[in-house]
Amino acid sequence: MKAREGRDGARGPGSRREGALYVEILIRAPLERVWELTQDPTLHPRWDGRFSRIVPTRLRDNGAQEFRYVLSLGFHTITGTGVSLGERHGAHGQRTSALAFDTDDRLSPLGRGRGYWRYIPTDEGVRFITGYDYAPGWGALGRVLDPLLTRRLVWWLTAWSFDRLRLWAEDGTQPERFSGLRALRRGGPRAHRCAKRPPQRGRTIMGDAPASLAEVTR
Repeated sequence: MKAREGRDGARGPGSRREGALYVEILIRAPLERVWELTQDPTLHPRWDGRFSRIVPTRLRDNGAQEFRYVLSLGFHTITGTGVSLGERHGAHGQRTSALAFDTDDRLSPLGRGRGYWRYIPTDEGVRFITGYDYAPGWGALGRVLDPLLTRRLVWWLTAWSFDRLRLWAEDGTQPERFSGLRALRRGGPRAHRCAKRPPQRGRTIMGDAPASLAEVTR
């Protein structure tokens, strides 16, 4: 049975084998601290290896923030656009942030995508979770490479970045301490500290997205 695809080319919530990425980490820090480090566009690129710069461009009437993003690869700089919408007042103190992004850059391995963050306070700290999916770039070659290589690398980079965020939020360790070859330092961020599957059975990754995701994908 062929997986159902959404308008952006990514597998939809009805897929038998969902291709969406899931990353979860426990951050033993106050919720407000985690929110600040992830929602501030000047702080976000410092820990998240998927971005070099995030520039806010326009605020929509519903509070959604449009932005332009930059990822410098050294030999090439990928640029794209996106929109995000954060919600502070969820059930049991939870918070969410929904995101949609796109790029016209032919060299980007990721095309149009959508995703979310969940912030779940617990007695131990904050369960920081992301689920997201995207259409592969690079045309037919990208569609072949994506499940074999690209999606695995994107998951690893996301998880490594989440652990770098954890170190910053918990201990105040500046993210720049673990950049480039310094990322190999002992005690540095490690992707394996993150979970790659939701703990709940019977739920899909994108099916667990907040309702606000519909607001930013219109």
